[in-house]
Amino acid sequence: MSDATTPTFLALVAAVFALGGFVKGVVGLGLPTIAMGLLSVLMLPAQAAALLVVPSLVTNLWQIGGPGLAALLRRLAGMLLGVCAGVALGAGWIAGGGAGARGAAFASLGLGAALIVYATLGLLHWRARVRPAHEPWLGPLVGVATGLVTAATGVFVIPAVPYLQALGLEKDALVRALGVSFLVSTIALGVSLGHGGALPAASLLASALAVLPALLGMGAGQWLRGRVRPETFKTVFFVGLLLLGAYLALRAVLRLA
Repeated sequence: MSDATTPTFLALVAAVFALGGFVKGVVGLGLPTIAMGLLSVLMLPAQAAALLVVPSLVTNLWQIGGPGLAALLRRLAGMLLGVCAGVALGAGWIAGGGAGARGAAFASLGLGAALIVYATLGLLHWRARVRPAHEPWLGPLVGVATGLVTAATGVFVIPAVPYLQALGLEKDALVRALGVSFLVSTIALGVSLGHGGALPAASLLASALAVLPALLGMGAGQWLRGRVRPETFKTVFFVGLLLLGAYLALRAVLRLA
């Protein structure tokens, strides 16, 4: 990992969070995915996840504001409880990646695979529909699976985002639902990292400092949201994630070979 005290390193970390916040401001998601993907090039996945906690918490609190939040929480309660259970079941997986070169490589491989799957689904415009009658049993299963992926990689999107997109929510409700899902995943991951000793005070301080560039980026993205076609931006976003995921997975495979 690069020397975390150098101005160049700090500037790179700030740029990553500004970019992640910008994408989140435009399309409603992307901060944890981009931050974990790019920061994992600079540091171990557990360290990247620790830096992500406070910016993700603050930006998602910003995102969930609006009418109908209580009804949305009731509808998503099963999935959200499943996320917490999944993170608890996988507690220590991402932190365990820092225990050795092979552990770190496996964590990076999982992260790369998650990014590839997510980007591929996005580029294919894959959309499913979940009937309301199936939500009581499918939601908790999706939540547990999302929690396990979160515990292993620090990425909150698979399979929660495709599931939420399949519920047929209105645009604003979908953005809030994504924020709620990411918020709960962030809290669960932060608790898991803290319990495992992977969230020291220094990491929390650095994470708090990363809030400013993330918020600046998110504000700029929200300003741009009404001025560009979201579909065009999403295409560029997913292509970038696909390339980044392929790079991380290939690098991990070469390390494991």
